[in-house]
Amino acid sequence: MAFTTEVALDYLRGANDRGRLAHAYLITGAAGSGKRTLAAEVAELVNGSPAGKIFSGSASDVHLASPESKARRISIEQLRDLEHSLQMRATGGRRKVAIVSDADRMGTQAANAFLKTLEEPPNNSLLLLLSTIPEVLPDTILSRCLAIPLAPPRDAALSAEENELIGLLRAFDPAAGGVHAAYKLVQDCLRLLGTIRRRIQDENEAAQKLEETRYKNTTDGAWLEKREDHYKALAESLYLHERAKLVEILFLWWGDVLRVSTGVPGRELAAVQAATEAMANRLTTAEILRRVRRLEELRDHLGRNVQEALALEVAFLNVFRF
Repeated sequence: MAFTTEVALDYLRGANDRGRLAHAYLITGAAGSGKRTLAAEVAELVNGSPAGKIFSGSASDVHLASPESKARRISIEQLRDLEHSLQMRATGGRRKVAIVSDADRMGTQAANAFLKTLEEPPNNSLLLLLSTIPEVLPDTILSRCLAIPLAPPRDAALSAEENELIGLLRAFDPAAGGVHAAYKLVQDCLRLLGTIRRRIQDENEAAQKLEETRYKNTTDGAWLEKREDHYKALAESLYLHERAKLVEILFLWWGDVLRVSTGVPGRELAAVQAATEAMANRLTTAEILRRVRRLEELRDHLGRNVQEALALEVAFLNVFRF
């Protein structure tokens, strides 16, 4: 059963009032489901720091870990620093809180290092792990946290490109899988990315021209050149954000495939149910996990600004070829 953030917070508030709050919670849900919001509210509940400051790094005795570096991984060094911070005495009787965002981005060594903290939590501490794909976490981590699954946002509207990618996944036939099928899927994705880039460029060019028309008689050329650089940077930032959303759709679908394979209820992409089940029935759980890891490598490579088309082609051949 998935909860809204409001219901989940009421549940945790009641547990806290009764002195029954667990030492570790795994808050799961799709992007936009409110994982960070719930974590901030719970941290405020037990620590007293305003929720708005929790993720700013300015809240006393609230310690954060999230993917860093070009690899977008949570390193073993980060988690050791987190554990060391939790061992310190809290100020003013506060409860110490550790929040690990994107916990599924922990490597094997990092997860093993954090396991000790979960097994022997420091006194007066609360551990909150946030994850979009908890199924890729080791069982040793999952078994030591109480799960708080959050429902997807009711008003989350997908873009036309996201809906088209979902349609491509729905139509993908693993029985016909091969190099040709995987290559066709990646070419369709590159086409979607091209559409996104052109749309963003057109919107930014229109905004820039409007700005130039308004201010060309009142500003010098240097100012307009700076605005041109601004719009170029803005277009690239928006494109990378939209590209990440398409990659997230792939993660959501393979997460559903993994849930079907392991008998875990709940689906992120109900519209692709038949294709999800067909894929799960064709692959072992180990094979599904291997393909999820290849998607993680794709996300890492894209974060390093490698050649986009090549990174996608290699990843799709590994993930969708049979």
